[in-house]
Amino acid sequence: MDYTTTLLTGFVALYIFMLAAFTGFEIIGRVPAILHTPLMSGSNFIHGIVVVGALWALINASSLAEQIIGFTGVLLGAGNAAGGYVVTERMLQMFKPSNKSAKE
Repeated sequence: MDYTTTLLTGFVALYIFMLAAFTGFEIIGRVPAILHTPLMSGSNFIHGIVVVGALWALINASSLAEQIIGFTGVLLGAGNAAGGYVVTERMLQMFKPSNKSAKE
């Protein structure tokens, strides 16, 4: 593999990343507030896929730098997914009726 092929592959990956970021920003920016809880649940699923991808990168890492990047990806992805579930649960608690009686 020569330098031109590697550079082209890097540009394609950068293009896909920028396109995904722009598309995600446009879609999320137009979501009404009432739909944020279901959207959070869907994004938690996507964060699970990110963790699987980071695990794959960590397993296939050959150098110490790649292992550090893979471990960081797994750690941040897992924290993001777990935090998303906590936030979703707290948001769903707001819609549940309270246990307070009418006298109090």
